[in-house]
Amino acid sequence: MSEFEPVIGLEVHLQLKTATKIFCGCPNRFGEEPNTLVCPVCLGLPGSLPVLNQKALVYAIKIALALNCEINPFIKFDRKNYYYPDLPKGYQISQYDLPVGRGGWVLITLNGDRKKILIKRVHLEEDAGKLIHDSQGGCTLVDYNRTGTPLMEIVSEPDLASSQEAYEYLIALKLTFQYLDVSDCDMEKGSLRVDANISLRKKGDSTLGTKTEIKNMNSFRAVKAALDFEADRQKALLTAGERIVPETRLWDDAKGATQPMRSKEEAHDYRYFPEPDLVPFVVSPETVAQIKNQLPELPAQKKERFLKQYQIPEYDARILIQDKDLAGFFENCSTLYSEIKKVSNWLIGPVLQELNARKLALKDLGLKPRDLVHLIQKVDQEILSNLAAKEALRQMLDTGKTIEALVAEQGLTQISDEAALEAVLDEVIQENENAVRQIRQGKESAMGFLVGQAMRKTAGKANPKKIKEMIKRRFVHG
Repeated sequence: MSEFEPVIGLEVHLQLKTATKIFCGCPNRFGEEPNTLVCPVCLGLPGSLPVLNQKALVYAIKIALALNCEINPFIKFDRKNYYYPDLPKGYQISQYDLPVGRGGWVLITLNGDRKKILIKRVHLEEDAGKLIHDSQGGCTLVDYNRTGTPLMEIVSEPDLASSQEAYEYLIALKLTFQYLDVSDCDMEKGSLRVDANISLRKKGDSTLGTKTEIKNMNSFRAVKAALDFEADRQKALLTAGERIVPETRLWDDAKGATQPMRSKEEAHDYRYFPEPDLVPFVVSPETVAQIKNQLPELPAQKKERFLKQYQIPEYDARILIQDKDLAGFFENCSTLYSEIKKVSNWLIGPVLQELNARKLALKDLGLKPRDLVHLIQKVDQEILSNLAAKEALRQMLDTGKTIEALVAEQGLTQISDEAALEAVLDEVIQENENAVRQIRQGKESAMGFLVGQAMRKTAGKANPKKIKEMIKRRFVHG
């Protein structure tokens, strides 16, 4: 067992999906022609003055409340000074000592155990531009369209003890943002970005080790892989008696390794001072209460309600709430059909499989709650076998036709007539004498094999219950 343990803190940057930027009226859109969504304010031209986007502030307070933070009644903005080509002003308007909120927490579950991950602060700031490296031309281009996009930063305490805990924390955060509908959370677009800080210390020691920061991770799995690599790298150095250099490192996904980028900056390196063009302001308790009343049911609350109201297993509830639309679809089905567990089984089974295979969101799948309920009812009524129903689901999604139309057109009706099934079973028995021998010896799995063969011969139309009963009559009870 290793004598070292990791100590991890995460900084999550979330672009807010307001119509305009945080301090000016430029559209807040992704994918436009470079440097077309800019103005004197977001470019920091002389004489221009910022004006705070009210909706960005409301979104920031929503996020802080959803993460169980205390809202600062007195809020101000600060200048964070540093030079980089994608920062046209030479400073970033951010928040230092009086952020929107502080002292929150997120609950994660790992291996059945619950753990609170403490949040140090959440603050609002403007995003920088984007550097585009042209390897063929040997130059770097700058697109300032992203400059001034409202950005929330959520800073955790160093409470995470493994890369898996970090992964679960990020999943919980992203789900909360999606339920709040404050961001598209698209990591490929840069709407959600993660910086990780990690250090090692000897087990049982309360003193923190020297930390490194990891950037350039474009997925939660990359965050997990980068943390694992960095923990192993630091462990090897400490074991060899070498010291850890406090630095910022970049994650190279292709190589599966971190690489040094620059020395790690501290707060004093940025020379923070109050933003002179934005006056401090007070957020009244009445305003906070009003925003709090607008919060939707959050994922953890929805999960607990599903467990109590619908009496479904914890596993089902956890999967259903991972997608707000899926959870809503489930609830709509429950108003049409009383067999709740069957609805859950279909949603977390065949429907999710189709979503993944087609790489679609539920809203783009074209399936309505009543369509799924009618399909399940056809199985209940033994009009369709379970196997035929899964194939019918695919055809419903491909064609947009109802299950009633498909059954009528394609003759999908389940075969339950014993005379017809006897002929199928005779063929299956002749072709699988070894399985028959195993059934006579009491092997239940061999009976399932014969049922499967009968289903294959009838393209999934045979009634599996009838086939099983007929096999039992012939070889078990007969």
